[in-house]
Amino acid sequence: MTDEATMKAAMQAYVDAFNRSDAAGIADLFADDATVEDPVGSPLKSGKAAIADFYKMAVATGARLELAAPVRASHGNAAAMAFNVRLNMPEGKAHIQVIDVMTFNEAGRFASMKAYWGKSDMVLEK
Repeated sequence: MTDEATMKAAMQAYVDAFNRSDAAGIADLFADDATVEDPVGSPLKSGKAAIADFYKMAVATGARLELAAPVRASHGNAAAMAFNVRLNMPEGKAHIQVIDVMTFNEAGRFASMKAYWGKSDMVLEK
């Protein structure tokens, strides 16, 4: 089982790579057979190639992630983090309040990622 320190470090590495617009660095955190559901309820992205394509598109928007609280580990193989996605929309600056939950494989790579946010979690800033 992946230890807490490894899980927290991987979650921070995810935020850091996203904020550097490093889609390849993000994809490298995932297992080859991982899945991404962002947001939950959207079509599942399966496998490293699909995940890499998803993050290429995501970082191309210029969005940035900002932790809203410390990363939380667990007694199992999962960790969670609450954060805001800061981005520019046609209507102006906005942020999306998100909670990501990642599960880990034995090698300490993300086995799955689920992003929890809905339409009401997207806020236009004044």
